[in-house]
Amino acid sequence: MKTKRWTVYILRCADKTLYTGITTDLKARIRRHNDGTGAKYTRSRTPVRLVWRKTELTESVARKDEARIKRLTRTEKVKLINGRKRS
Repeated sequence: MKTKRWTVYILRCADKTLYTGITTDLKARIRRHNDGTGAKYTRSRTPVRLVWRKTELTESVARKDEARIKRLTRTEKVKLINGRKRS
């Protein structure tokens, strides 16, 4: 049996805010965000655009990474998106 691989991702919403989530099907998840059936947060902030992702994770690692990223400041998230390490 093949184990599902998870992705943690960051979206930039139309209002320039950032949204972090996890999924096993990134294309479908972004489509749901953009058609208004995704997360409550993104429903009024469409369209959303993928700006960062980390793939091939276990569910446990993805959930931990998601929680860690959600605790970052906006400045720290932008640094992550731009490929720079946290200070």
